[in-house]
Amino acid sequence: MKRKYEVKSQDTIDTITGLLDRGIDRMSVILRHSDRFYHKDFRMEPFMGLTEAGKSYALELGKGLPSTVMPRLYSSHFGRCIETAYLIDKGYTMVNGSTLPHNQTCDLLTPFYIKDIEKALGRMEASGTTAFIRDWFDKAIDKTIMEDPEHTSDAITDFMAGCLSELAAGEVAVCVSHDWNIFPIKEFKLGLPHEGAGDIGYLDGVVFYKENGQTWAVTHQTGPVAL
Repeated sequence: MKRKYEVKSQDTIDTITGLLDRGIDRMSVILRHSDRFYHKDFRMEPFMGLTEAGKSYALELGKGLPSTVMPRLYSSHFGRCIETAYLIDKGYTMVNGSTLPHNQTCDLLTPFYIKDIEKALGRMEASGTTAFIRDWFDKAIDKTIMEDPEHTSDAITDFMAGCLSELAAGEVAVCVSHDWNIFPIKEFKLGLPHEGAGDIGYLDGVVFYKENGQTWAVTHQTGPVAL
């Protein structure tokens, strides 16, 4: 099966490593799950697990995390996100021999912003994904169908910033989520509209950290942005 999106795990690792080189010792990263199966029926979305390649990508990401950090894992409760978090854990422990805390699932890492799944999917099928996301971000979709996109961005960003306050030096909160949870952050916090920034690849992430009392976010596509 041909991979549908690029794998961006090395970009995520490089972003984390770059911050470590600058002396940042606590960070949280929201990243998309690994390569997964797809189904023609959108109602099957919550049940699509990882492909064999996707399992390997997640394991390799875990192996590739710097040994100087200790991951704390969080995920959406969708199976593909739990699988990704589990395999990141296994990859990290294979290399470092550490026992990590159990993954914690969190509602804010799920598609909580979809209020009426049937109407949302119907509209998306009619207009196409790119146009649907733009309508959402332009607030052209009723809030009974999709949560306000800026509120969505704020809620996820607040969660990621909150993770930072719970970390000890040398810890990284690795939060496995969905591309649609990352799109609003890029649009409203980083100034990266999805039409220009492109698709969010598998294991592609946004990294949050604090420096001089300010919270920042950074990706491989942009320099640090103050939040």
